[in-house]
Amino acid sequence: MEYYNYIKSLHLIFVITWFAGLFYIPRLFVYQIEAFHKPSPEKEILGKQLKLMAKRLWFIITWPSAVLATIFAIWLLILIPSWLEQGWMHVKLSFVVLLFIYHFKTHVYYKQLQNDMVKVTSNFMRLWNEGATFILFAVVFLVILKNSINWIFGVLGIVVLGIILMLGFKIYKRIREKNPEA
Repeated sequence: MEYYNYIKSLHLIFVITWFAGLFYIPRLFVYQIEAFHKPSPEKEILGKQLKLMAKRLWFIITWPSAVLATIFAIWLLILIPSWLEQGWMHVKLSFVVLLFIYHFKTHVYYKQLQNDMVKVTSNFMRLWNEGATFILFAVVFLVILKNSINWIFGVLGIVVLGIILMLGFKIYKRIREKNPEA
């Protein structure tokens, strides 16, 4: 078990890089969607560059990080199978399933935008960008508190933060409408 902390560290590193990718890719999608509605040649120039950036982020950082975080998580559960008997771990694994659903749906958006299929608005994508944040808050509180009930306070905190972000989003949208360069 002397290598337990190495496995745990690697798991945490890849969780962090996975979330970094999940935080940044919707922001690139916002820019891709907005570039799609610009006139030529700006549309083509920006679209090509943003597609390349998204492709590199998605396949060089985000997907490998998701796979490696999962491998190291399974390894940790093999080393300490008693975690699977604890309520907080059941709730955490539920959020991990939710994270994978979020990841796969984000992959659908990625493929659509790579094929110039714009099916959502940039405003929707700004909201979508907050999904990973909610999951992260819940998982961190679960792992730190190791309590299947107290994580609710963390999620309630992120809901309040979400409301504040939504208000900020609305204010920012009004500012952008008045000054498109903002």
